[in-house]
Amino acid sequence: MPANPIKILNLTRNITLTENTIIADSFFSRLQGLLGKDGLARGEGLILKPCDSIHTFFMRFAIDVVFVDRNNRVIRLYHSLKPWRISGIFPRAAFCIELPARTLQFSFTQQGDQIEVSTPTGA
Repeated sequence: MPANPIKILNLTRNITLTENTIIADSFFSRLQGLLGKDGLARGEGLILKPCDSIHTFFMRFAIDVVFVDRNNRVIRLYHSLKPWRISGIFPRAAFCIELPARTLQFSFTQQGDQIEVSTPTGA
């Protein structure tokens, strides 16, 4: 785990969604995404930025997906999106967060919730 991990908080529910988040913000890092991974551990996540839609082609596991607008508000959720699926397209989305399946259920995250991405100090 990085020395200064990026955390994602749901401010509305006062709960931490991830403690160890990677940001994919280049063409190739977004293209790679979670491909080749066997899963996400509890507390791990991936931010795809920019991102208004995703697919789970060639993935080996289901994920929870959160689409977030530029004001850090949740605009769409997918619970346990299985491999070989395509999300809708959300033009208002600034980024999306990919999480271990059932994270949204356990955190009670809902559309309209306020999200915070805490970046490491000095980054």
